[in-house]
Amino acid sequence: MEYTELLKKAREKLPQSVFEKERFEIPKIKGHMQGNRTVLVNFLQIADVLRRNPDHLLKYILKELATPGEVKKSGSVIMGTKVSASRINEKIQQYAHEFVLCTECGKPDTKIEKDGKFTFLKCQACGAKHPIKSKF
Repeated sequence: MEYTELLKKAREKLPQSVFEKERFEIPKIKGHMQGNRTVLVNFLQIADVLRRNPDHLLKYILKELATPGEVKKSGSVIMGTKVSASRINEKIQQYAHEFVLCTECGKPDTKIEKDGKFTFLKCQACGAKHPIKSKF
């Protein structure tokens, strides 16, 4: 088989999102203060854009902000303290950098894989595999 044929076969196996030139953009959090609590309305949408489990994302944010919180049946998140939207957005960006974006190519086409006691971030775009240092 020629190189060009092998290359064509390899390209067919890659996800289509690899060839899109659109920039990956995380939506900003939408919410409001309700007494001494913070209500986040579009949390599940953000978790969906990141292609991560909402419970995993929420656990990370709550730990980083040192506040209690939970997901309600309506899909909104209620945090036990007043937290500014800018701080929450900052933590979501940190989460994306640590658990979503590939360190090699920078694409968001990754999956979290467990291999024994270790957790890895496997990129479906370039094939890179990096260990995740945080324990979540």
